[in-house]
Amino acid sequence: MTENDVASPPLEWRIAEGLTAYPDALATMAARVAAIRAGTAGELVWLVEHPPLYTAGTSAKPEELRDPGRFPSFAAGRGGQWTYHGPGQRTAYVLLDLQRPHGRVPARDVRCYVNGLEEWLIRTLDRFNVRGERREGRVGIWVADRAAGTEAKIGAIGVRVTRWVSWHGVALNVEPNLEHFSGIVPCGIAEHGVTSLHALGIAATMADVDTALRAAWNEVFGTDAAPAVLATGE
Repeated sequence: MTENDVASPPLEWRIAEGLTAYPDALATMAARVAAIRAGTAGELVWLVEHPPLYTAGTSAKPEELRDPGRFPSFAAGRGGQWTYHGPGQRTAYVLLDLQRPHGRVPARDVRCYVNGLEEWLIRTLDRFNVRGERREGRVGIWVADRAAGTEAKIGAIGVRVTRWVSWHGVALNVEPNLEHFSGIVPCGIAEHGVTSLHALGIAATMADVDTALRAAWNEVFGTDAAPAVLATGE
């Protein structure tokens, strides 16, 4: 029997209470990635909120941190550039064994995995009658105001894959302080703004968004999760 023939533990769906410190999130993810690879823990979707902070991906440019003293900043180790995290934003860390398929995402295909994360956010937003869209050459999810000829980013995506285990994930703006994004060039894109469900007039709660994320997950990744667990840590 090979490693891939062993039945995997069920996916865990975890919701953290309160605000999770970013270094704690990195440490928790790193430990879980190692355990998934070793076969001692199952896959995890971990929903958190962070205190206000900026994170730098591997392509982040120092000059695009416009206000270095405003909030703490951290090297994230994921792909991408600068991202803001803070209260009112649902960050979903997705830790999957990509050596096996997940719904519409085939095994060992990182490009399709990122596409799956995008589709997950699009289907989540659709439950609030918000049309999320992809943009060629720009990772993330966008909302267009065609009458005004403008668009704004509502969801960010940044991933890292270690020995075919994914970590980091997505961030969806529910009701964050959008002015906090002014301290960076979000994802290296200066010509477009950011928005949120509340800025679009959608009075969704974080619990509403979590329910939508859970429902949309099974449509894309086809993985039934255990009942949601509330926790302050892993």
